[in-house]
Amino acid sequence: MRNPQLNANGELTHLLSIQGLPRDVIVHILDTASSFLKVSDRNVKKVPLLRGKSVFNVFFENSTRTRTTFEIAAKRLSADVINLDVTRSSTAKGETLLDTVDNLVAMHADMFVVRHAASGAPHLIADHLRRLGRNDVHVVNAGDGRHAHPTQGLLDMYTIRHYKKDFGQLVVAVVGDILHSRVARSDLHALTTLGAAEVRAVGPQTLLPTAMETMGVRVCHDLRAGLRDCDVIIMLRLQNERMNGALLPSAREYFACYGLTPAMLALAKPDAIVMHPGPMNRGVEIDSDVADGPQAVILPQVTFGIAVRMAVMGILAGN
Repeated sequence: MRNPQLNANGELTHLLSIQGLPRDVIVHILDTASSFLKVSDRNVKKVPLLRGKSVFNVFFENSTRTRTTFEIAAKRLSADVINLDVTRSSTAKGETLLDTVDNLVAMHADMFVVRHAASGAPHLIADHLRRLGRNDVHVVNAGDGRHAHPTQGLLDMYTIRHYKKDFGQLVVAVVGDILHSRVARSDLHALTTLGAAEVRAVGPQTLLPTAMETMGVRVCHDLRAGLRDCDVIIMLRLQNERMNGALLPSAREYFACYGLTPAMLALAKPDAIVMHPGPMNRGVEIDSDVADGPQAVILPQVTFGIAVRMAVMGILAGN
């Protein structure tokens, strides 16, 4: 079965998930982002790649950071950006998702950036556009349910490559609430595809999916074992809004067992970098001394995120 993200020539036409993306496509995105990173240093921070194109940010979930970086990225590509206020749209009055898409396509949308609480919603939109024969309209998944957040995964890979260069030599630990984290799934798929030497999934048993070893990762329930000799540590936010039932005794106990403190960080390699997709819960998954310390690259991740999203939209428009 052909990957729905790729056209017949193997070129990217939608970005729905990192899972299933060939390594060369991921590397092409990262390489393209490097060229766009320089745009931010110009006095005029714009290139005309998407001039005359309309990009619709369709966010069915709240997100300040992701929506803002997508908006900045599209505007730097000279696109016309429309932020759909879903709480006041026809969807809130009972209109279906696909009816909303049809109406936006009729308004000559060229690209949809979609965030939705339901896993698979961006795939549904992409399949609907294919059945309509609208291969000229592209879909970017900005996070769907617990499934995927591909641009966050890509910007995380860009950050790692920026600081560490060769994935084949790296030990990477993804720590925390992996069960509910779409970022974790995208990161794990990207890391294994790019050939990281060892990928560790670290967290309590209640917050780790079953059969994770089938993804090619090492499961650690002990934080010390998970962090020892790591090159990269990716801390995850505790996803309280997606938890059903009490999976943890308390946030305080979680921090005592799985919080990244200076003492825990000392178990990693001296030049290890600390990442976090944000927003951070200080004192829950990460100590402020670590978050604000010299090994944290959390703010550069945000800067790199604009360049990576420019690269994704630029590649999609070109194809």
